[in-house]
Amino acid sequence: MADAALRLTALAEELLGEPLPVRIRAWDGSESGPPGAPVLVIRNRRALRRLLWKPGELGLARAWVAGELDIDGDLYETLDLMAGLLWERGADAKDTVHPVRDPKLRTAARSLLRLAGPWPPPPPPVEEVRRRTGPLHTKRRDKEAISHHYDVGNDFYELVLGPSMVYSCAYWEDDGNLEDAQRDKLDLVCRKLALKEGDRLLDVGCGWGSMAIHAAREYGARVTGVTLSVEQAAYARKRIAEEGLTDRIEIRVQDYRDVRDGPYDAISSIGMAEHVGSVRYREYADDLYALLKPGGRLLNHQIARRPERDESAYHVDEFIDAYVFPDGELAPLGRTVATLEEAGFEARDVESIREHYALTLRRWVANLEKHWDRAVTMTSPGRARVWRLYMAASALSFEHNKIGVNQILAVRPVDDGSSRMPLRARVWKASATG
Repeated sequence: MADAALRLTALAEELLGEPLPVRIRAWDGSESGPPGAPVLVIRNRRALRRLLWKPGELGLARAWVAGELDIDGDLYETLDLMAGLLWERGADAKDTVHPVRDPKLRTAARSLLRLAGPWPPPPPPVEEVRRRTGPLHTKRRDKEAISHHYDVGNDFYELVLGPSMVYSCAYWEDDGNLEDAQRDKLDLVCRKLALKEGDRLLDVGCGWGSMAIHAAREYGARVTGVTLSVEQAAYARKRIAEEGLTDRIEIRVQDYRDVRDGPYDAISSIGMAEHVGSVRYREYADDLYALLKPGGRLLNHQIARRPERDESAYHVDEFIDAYVFPDGELAPLGRTVATLEEAGFEARDVESIREHYALTLRRWVANLEKHWDRAVTMTSPGRARVWRLYMAASALSFEHNKIGVNQILAVRPVDDGSSRMPLRARVWKASATG
């Protein structure tokens, strides 16, 4: 009799202490759970061994990447339903590997072990970052981390990001076109930096060259872009040559810590500072400050997390660390602003565009799903599954205010304290009436 799903549902509800909000479809074809709910498909009982070995987020992620776990139904709805049960328990779930003292829970755990099949679990999927050594955020380790994420293949990124090749939050007006929204974001950055003909711009973490091209073509800036990704640099140089902008833009494979040819009139750092890490953030701020001329502006576009009551309790997301952004860290907005000001910057403007990132991510997920077969061919089934999961889960995190993204405009004041900023730097729209 095929009853694995029924047994799993009963065991899961006993271990979790509450009803499952999703249906389960097991490897033997059986189903159990609330009718009409999204279906969590367990294609192979190896998934259970992974979850028992690594309870919570990492075990689920390994099963998902390996294709042993899937979803039949709306991905966003399912992730939302599961978030309170499993996904957000990843950090605390480590405790479940300790001896369970409640007799009923011990019995349920033993039953789950028998259902999971022969021990030990299979090795992690090949897409998982292997053991890392040495101190965090050395130049060597940062280069390896960047390569893991960005050297996946430029063709793959074209499928996901679209023609703009901008891998950061777009700036939307209503529900428009992704390319227009990305162009508007790049233009917003240029306007905040007050770029003009002949200005020297340093683009830290220049990606595939989109910001550099926009600043040079539309504003006449002379741009130096730096990236640690060899593939990104090659792609950016090709685009720049096609645009006829090689006399205005230089792309380097270089660590920002090695840039020594300042001063620059302006610096843009868009979606790069998340890779810096808390142990290096003051160094990052000091280096950018030293590279700017007095009166120069920095636009720091960065994802932020909500502050913890006890900041020492913060831990890096296991799935993101193992499969997406190795060694990436998020800081609260206040900490980032404080560090920039400690380095000598004056923070002049902070704009939250959190909802804009949720819209952007949903478009990227749609692009990936539309071109799924090609994406799998270009990378691997596991890599495509990593991207689909991380982008969908991130969209929900932005929508639910778990994380945010902010543009911080800061200046290096001149010696007399002047910011050289206009009295009214922003133009606000009037509130709707009625």
